[in-house]
Amino acid sequence: MIGTGERGLGERMNAGATGEPRLHRALAVAQLDLPAGRVGSSYDNALAESLWQSLKREALFRTLFSTMEQARMVILRWLTYYNARRRHSALAYLSPMEFEQQQRTTAKLSLAA
Repeated sequence: MIGTGERGLGERMNAGATGEPRLHRALAVAQLDLPAGRVGSSYDNALAESLWQSLKREALFRTLFSTMEQARMVILRWLTYYNARRRHSALAYLSPMEFEQQQRTTAKLSLAA
């Protein structure tokens, strides 16, 4: 998984410390990595950035968690929803489950023909 290297998040996690050592330690403990590049570089990953934007907007914005476990559960629930039931424009506004079912049905029909 990839973590965000946004300055705002790093500043909040450091609570006034210089640099971002607490951010890097927290990401290491959570087994997350920072993105490899910056916007506009060959390492830019628009899909990952879109995922992070959606996660922040839909699940994390203006939310304070009292424990890391509570934050993990909210993120896990959101990822389950995002990966299974949320409709995606790239899938003709079908959920991933609906899209996969449609693909299996189409494949079975073409094998039967």
